[in-house]
Amino acid sequence: MDTNGITGMTIGCAIRVSIVLGTGYLEKVYENALAHEIRKSQLRGLQQAQIAVVYDGVEVGHYSPDLLVEREIIVELKAAREIDEMNEARLLS
Repeated sequence: MDTNGITGMTIGCAIRVSIVLGTGYLEKVYENALAHEIRKSQLRGLQQAQIAVVYDGVEVGHYSPDLLVEREIIVELKAAREIDEMNEARLLS
């Protein structure tokens, strides 16, 4: 499946979780529910996978997204009324 197909399926899973759970839970609850929904959709989803951060050819640390779908799509969940500048910067990096 191509990246657009994986992305579409992942978004569909997220919408289902949002409709069923609604608002008010901690991010971890949504992460666990989305991971479950992704697996039900026959996609591979890893929670808190370790991704090496390389700078100038040197590994300088690790990044752990909430979910990594099919080793291709990074999902960062936010349970907030709005996304502030710090959250936006993290999502873009």
